[in-house]
Amino acid sequence: MAAITSEVAEKFLDSNPKFAKQYYDSKFRSGVISAMLEKKEAEVDFTNFHDVNQLEESEIFFDLIRGIQDNLQMERCIFTLLRWLSFLLRAEHMSLFMYRMRNGTGELATRLFNVHKDANLEECLVHPDCEIVFPLDTGILGSVATTKKTANVPDVSQDSRFSDFVDQLTECQTRNLLATPIMNGKDVVAVIMAVNKIGAPHFTAQDEGILMKYLHFANLVLKVFHLSYLHNCETRRGQVLLWSASKVFEELTDIERQFHKALYTVRAFLNCDRYSVGLLDMTKTKEFFDMWPVLMGEVPPYEGPKTPDGREIIFYKVIDYILHGKEEIKVIPISALQEQELPDPEESEIYEFHFCDFDNSELNLVKCGILMYYELGVVDKFHIPQEVLVRFMYSVCKGYRKITYHNWRHGFNVGQTMFSLLMTGDLKRYYTDLEAMAMVTAAFCHDIDHRGTNNLYQMKSGNPLAKLHGSSILERHHLEFAKTLLKDESLNIYQNLNRRQHEHVMHLMDIAIIATDLALYFKKRTMFQKIVDQSKTYEDWNAWTNYMMLETTRKEIVMAMMMTACDLSAIAKPWEIQSKVALSVAAEFWEQGDLERTVLEQNPIPMMDRNKADELPKLQCGFIDFVCTFVYKVVPVVSRCRPDLHPPTTGLGVFEFILKAKKCKAGLHPRRDSSPYIS
Repeated sequence: MAAITSEVAEKFLDSNPKFAKQYYDSKFRSGVISAMLEKKEAEVDFTNFHDVNQLEESEIFFDLIRGIQDNLQMERCIFTLLRWLSFLLRAEHMSLFMYRMRNGTGELATRLFNVHKDANLEECLVHPDCEIVFPLDTGILGSVATTKKTANVPDVSQDSRFSDFVDQLTECQTRNLLATPIMNGKDVVAVIMAVNKIGAPHFTAQDEGILMKYLHFANLVLKVFHLSYLHNCETRRGQVLLWSASKVFEELTDIERQFHKALYTVRAFLNCDRYSVGLLDMTKTKEFFDMWPVLMGEVPPYEGPKTPDGREIIFYKVIDYILHGKEEIKVIPISALQEQELPDPEESEIYEFHFCDFDNSELNLVKCGILMYYELGVVDKFHIPQEVLVRFMYSVCKGYRKITYHNWRHGFNVGQTMFSLLMTGDLKRYYTDLEAMAMVTAAFCHDIDHRGTNNLYQMKSGNPLAKLHGSSILERHHLEFAKTLLKDESLNIYQNLNRRQHEHVMHLMDIAIIATDLALYFKKRTMFQKIVDQSKTYEDWNAWTNYMMLETTRKEIVMAMMMTACDLSAIAKPWEIQSKVALSVAAEFWEQGDLERTVLEQNPIPMMDRNKADELPKLQCGFIDFVCTFVYKVVPVVSRCRPDLHPPTTGLGVFEFILKAKKCKAGLHPRRDSSPYIS
């Protein structure tokens, strides 16, 4: 009998495909599949884009299945899929946008961003603080989610739906894109997007077919993830209810402590540092004199939430709880703030440039802030509900962290200085009441949620804010924080403005808060100097005022410089005030220097190094000469201060300190062994 060679066997198998399949299934199939699943990586060449064969595509499918088999993590599984798709589609990068509802409005938020064939999960996973959010009425992505149809756009510049705000954030350029919705029945769950075809002018119909083929895998992963999420929610809800119930009956005499006992026990499930409970006054009814302003058309009718029996919701007390450290309880009676008389303007000295916050509690500063809105005359003019103004000012106060310098006291002082510049310094004559309100609000909010470290530290430490905001990192965060407060109807002091007015105040707040970034100081300084030079050519005070009022850009430049002057205003205070502030500033700088030395393992600059405290006076004098002197020389010039105004009220009091500071260039101030103020 002749020997059977491989050629003979191969010829036989080719001639008998049915037998070949049966033989393979019975002898090899299970072993091959087992071996494929045991592989750690797919054997596909990633180095160069190329068309895959059937074997390579099988490797890709098994790699996706292994991800589910090993550990079902939605982000990791979808990341693996997007990485393969970017290779198969030859896309520059891909992203996953999850659909969600916020305050009853649908939106798309980034979960995985900039996934390419060589990416890793850590750099593509988007932290909640750094999300890019698309409203459903914005961009091609919003259109895909709304229409629930795939969009293949060969040239985005020719598509009217395209929005370039992501390109502006990331400094990338989108040329073409392919996007498709992921559905769960009739509901949109997410949108997958591929951007910029490599090696071709745009994505093709074949690319759409590849995307649709792999979309089934994404559907499966997201459905399993959603079921797992619902299961975890129900489990956690049960635990919360059981643990809360065990604490409710321990404290039956004090409702404030009863809430706190229950919720402090389950703080691990709340994912927050503090929470507030509003106690509803169920007996409060409208008196006839409360209805008169509405009936006379002086204030709009109440349109807020109501109780089941149709009454307006009024909280007689808001309890603020802190969920870390000691079980602290702070009770804030909102009615007390609303019904108590506000401080006297003269006694509180809110009109004075030498205002000092040292003898005021934080709550009293909140009241002074509320008073400023009344003194500006904007509460009645723009129909700001009293309770909304109170909640807003208190929320701004609570939005500042308990840090050494950039806390609520600093935020208030900047707002008070802006108020004084407008009212006492008479800069208000250039601005409308609406604009003055926006400027004071921006000043109060300009450093809200400051972390006690500067922009450079955010970049060095890899803070998510640095990835979200390319420039003016903290300033943009403060701005977004303030906008978030104003989006809450119960805090929105702008709620009764018309659309044009609202857009204008938000535009001014954008400019004012970003302007506090000293990195932008010299850009605006040049433009401001031109206005200063122009002001010297006007002899008539009224003519100069009319000139300033007519040009929006000039007013915005002056406002930006006013924000800088307010932010640095501690340096213009009397020595006994600003010398104490200097200690706080230096202490916060040194705290950052300690972090740089211990956490980042870097040597801090001399200004941040507590071991070089003796160099601070010299650095301070340089800061005064380089930044502060110009601000306080030119602001009075532009304001064209009237002769009846005393010089210190125009900010010129800074020069007394400059003279003192120049005397101490060789060492510390002779009267006090402390570091002069450095902003």
